[in-house]
Amino acid sequence: MNKQFPSFMRPKELVLANGKKVYKKRSYSLIIVLLIALLIYWSGRMTGFDLQVLIKRGEEFFVILKRMVPPNTAYFKEVIPPLLDTIKMSVLGTFIGALLAIPYAMWSATNLTRNHWITSLLKLLLSLIRTLPTLVSALILTYIFGLGTFAGTLAIALFTFSFVTKQLYEAIETADMSPYEAMEALGANKLYSFLGAIKPQVLPSYLSVVLYTFEGNVRHAAILGYVGAGGIGIILDENLGWREYQNVGMILLCLFLTVVVIESISRYLRTRLT
Repeated sequence: MNKQFPSFMRPKELVLANGKKVYKKRSYSLIIVLLIALLIYWSGRMTGFDLQVLIKRGEEFFVILKRMVPPNTAYFKEVIPPLLDTIKMSVLGTFIGALLAIPYAMWSATNLTRNHWITSLLKLLLSLIRTLPTLVSALILTYIFGLGTFAGTLAIALFTFSFVTKQLYEAIETADMSPYEAMEALGANKLYSFLGAIKPQVLPSYLSVVLYTFEGNVRHAAILGYVGAGGIGIILDENLGWREYQNVGMILLCLFLTVVVIESISRYLRTRLT
């Protein structure tokens, strides 16, 4: 029996107390570790990663950080308007994307939509949307709708839609369908059956995902100004270009405090939901 396997793949022969022989497959852990190590090495060679350059030039990062301290407090009044734009873009984009995700997730869930071709096509379309980074979609939308916060809001809505939809339809597909089927048997239509039987099961998870996405959207919106999609990224790009590092320090400080406050509120709400 062992002759049909290479030496490193031969199953171990074990003899039980009753004299019966059993075979246990060998572990492939060592082979997997070696493959991962080779992949990391190959990736380093292909990308030109050099640890010595990282150590030597990495100090420049801290040099720039030192130039940001202390932040220019006089620049604070210039930061507030674009920072508010960033927050408004995040709020509106998250709301639009999360709202559109509900019907799309219902159509994509295999336990609600029995047509396999429809669910497969919808999931394929969703995968295509998710391949676009927010910055790339914002750049494309600026060419369509022009520069400004409108394109940025749509880019955030698109990302939110793709992320929340995937999480929601997976939650729907794992829900207990017995109450849903019972309501349908009593004559309720699909919408009422969903609201009465599936919604209570997936609502806490859905709201938690939306809040988590909103946290990330605030950070995403901060860099959309680099492609002209509005928000705090515009003045961040300008001040970095002019080497106004103390102004950059003020921008980053305001953004950091905003993100901390939003994450704290979101974390509290998600804790209450779960």
